[in-house]
Amino acid sequence: MEAEGPAIQVVDMIEQGLDKASQKAVIAHLRRRGPGDRPLFLLTRSSAILDLAAVGTDEAIILCPANHSPPTYVAPYPGAPGYEAVATCLASPEVRARTDGIIAWRPQVA
Repeated sequence: MEAEGPAIQVVDMIEQGLDKASQKAVIAHLRRRGPGDRPLFLLTRSSAILDLAAVGTDEAIILCPANHSPPTYVAPYPGAPGYEAVATCLASPEVRARTDGIIAWRPQVA
């Protein structure tokens, strides 16, 4: 993420392979970035990465619903439209580790 590259960087599941302490260290480092640094779009389901109580004014939450509805901006406070949906998508690294590598699928019907 520190290397030269595109004007905007997207990181899918930034928490993948990191324990809780590492996730907290990564997000703390990223939050110290300056206003002139290129924008980052971080996709996560980790409550260690997206601590809803710690979202700063220079951060935005965009909910991409599982039902493929259009993405929506979500304000970082309880009661805001979409806030509960975001909150229920997040889990601690310990909980996320229990389902790591699990893929839901439907058996083929003959």
